[in-house]
Amino acid sequence: MTERLNNARFLSRRQALTACSMSLSGLALHGMLHAETEAEQRTSFDMKPRAPGRPAKANAVIQLFQNGGPSQMELFDPKPALQKYAGTPHPDELETFQLGNKNVIYPPQFEITQHGESGMHFGSPLPHMAGMADDWCMIRSMHTENNNHPFAISMFQSGKPFFGYPSLGSWITYGLGSENQDLPGYIVLRDPAGYNTSGKAVWSSGWMPALYQGTEFNSKGNAVHHLHPTAKRDSDSQRRSLNLLSSLNSKHLKAHPREFELEARIRNFELAARMQLAAEELLDISQETEATLSLYGIDDPTTAGYGTRCLMARRLIEAGVRYVQVFPPLQPSFQPWDSHGSLKSGIETISARVDKPSAALVQDLKQRGLLDETIVMWSGEFGRLPITEGSNGRDHNRNAFTTLLAGGGFKAGLTYGSTDDFGYAAIENRVSVPDLHATIFHQLGIDHTKLSFQHKGRDERLTDPEVTGARVRTEVLA
Repeated sequence: MTERLNNARFLSRRQALTACSMSLSGLALHGMLHAETEAEQRTSFDMKPRAPGRPAKANAVIQLFQNGGPSQMELFDPKPALQKYAGTPHPDELETFQLGNKNVIYPPQFEITQHGESGMHFGSPLPHMAGMADDWCMIRSMHTENNNHPFAISMFQSGKPFFGYPSLGSWITYGLGSENQDLPGYIVLRDPAGYNTSGKAVWSSGWMPALYQGTEFNSKGNAVHHLHPTAKRDSDSQRRSLNLLSSLNSKHLKAHPREFELEARIRNFELAARMQLAAEELLDISQETEATLSLYGIDDPTTAGYGTRCLMARRLIEAGVRYVQVFPPLQPSFQPWDSHGSLKSGIETISARVDKPSAALVQDLKQRGLLDETIVMWSGEFGRLPITEGSNGRDHNRNAFTTLLAGGGFKAGLTYGSTDDFGYAAIENRVSVPDLHATIFHQLGIDHTKLSFQHKGRDERLTDPEVTGARVRTEVLA
């Protein structure tokens, strides 16, 4: 075997890993031994922190994605006309997605009242988020391009209605790197029971190096997949094996310049080693006080799962991770806000699970002095229609939905934009998804017109401003 290992020409990466019986503990030791050397090397793609191109108000993002399409007229956008004209035909022809729609106005199923000094409107299913009304910036005039979940989700996450493009988190970590070199810069926290709509495509890095894609962490059981080796080896043996592997990696990379996948794979192995030492302690929420655990609802089975993910998000951001994406529970379905039927009970079920933890995250960040530099975004991919689907549901609506933002220099207590009398379409201060992306970039110190990645001879950008007309919405900024 020694003769084979000495001849790098006949050795593949997979063979080297197998022959060396490599474990992550050895990688961790190797990473520490070579930390100084690594710090001196600057490759074309890495996760080292980069200064933004302009002054930044924020340095991190937590996305609380509410896939399925929360109903704006039940939760954020009061429409007396829906109650007044309930059961009568809508005066206009509306764009629908499903076949079971009736052109009959469906009344709101919850009372929406004003909260805080700002008088921001929240529906009764979200009392805890309503309690933080003066910390949210509410955009009620969002609109998007597609009524189908996968395409609308892709649009919200990547700025394109098709799969295969880098996500917002990938663009941000590509542009800024991460403050913590022992953890991925982009971390995904999903329900351990499974995946929401579109699965892993939601946090894809597309044609960017895999280094910038989202890394899944668990909110139940071991925090990181395959973190520990199945069998331990003595440190001297590990060191010899990994020194050899490092040499082979270096030679192979020099022989294949700009092999982004290879480069990212090497970086990921090195990162995995460092994660072994850092991740478990960081994500051990038992270190938190009882008051904090109760704040997030971790002492209540209804809110414990989502509360754990929101608390983990705060700990990750506090540790210097750049972008954290939190997904809702897989109840009542893998599209938990999709209200085609049983709208009232469906909203009650999912709201009970996410309302308290969402508010707790904003409150906790604020009391720790982290909210000013962290953007918290709460949004689905589209909204719902004002007419009835079946007997008690609402269909998809790309023409109007609501997005909430807190911290990161967004104007607290502001309600921005408006929809028509029935909540069907955004009509005043309309905000597109590319506008939202451009504005988040701006707060992070990134010029959305300049950050690009060359792919197949073309300078790709997240917002494509010449096509989408994307602009920074300074009106929602403090």
